[in-house]
Amino acid sequence: MLKLLAAGATALFVTLSPTAFAQTSSAMGPARLGPADLAKLTDERIAIVKSVLQLTADQEKYWPAVADAIRVRAQNRDARLARIAETVGKMSDESASDVLRNRDPVAFLERRADLAQRAQDLKKLADAWRPLYPTLSAEQKQRLAALTIFALHQMGSALEQRMQSDDDDEWLVIMR
Repeated sequence: MLKLLAAGATALFVTLSPTAFAQTSSAMGPARLGPADLAKLTDERIAIVKSVLQLTADQEKYWPAVADAIRVRAQNRDARLARIAETVGKMSDESASDVLRNRDPVAFLERRADLAQRAQDLKKLADAWRPLYPTLSAEQKQRLAALTIFALHQMGSALEQRMQSDDDDEWLVIMR
């Protein structure tokens, strides 16, 4: 079990690394992956979770719904991040004082309304997991928990590194 968990964690780290550490010197910050690359990355993550779980034949019938919910959530997240990058790109020429002076509270509220879509995606993901999760053995649940903790740690580290490398002006534009 430990070897499988280590292999899964390593594979997850390898798939997360390109997005976490790919940096360019442009004003846009990190390198942007295309839709095909993002879809491939999502498929890799799904494959890692499935391989860590080692589903039985009875459990396999529940997996397609989980994989589809993960894909839909990832696609919506990628679209949301692309909109943020577009906003940052449009306003990257402005100084911090211009950004603050020209802020639009209505546009800010509209962007925050994306939270409703995020909530829907999470609900669909939970609904997809609901029939599968009770069928998992204690060992499968333990492996899933360990993989989740590892992934959250890696995402937190990547976010922290990203925040440290970005200019303060870019974060002001995002908050606008």
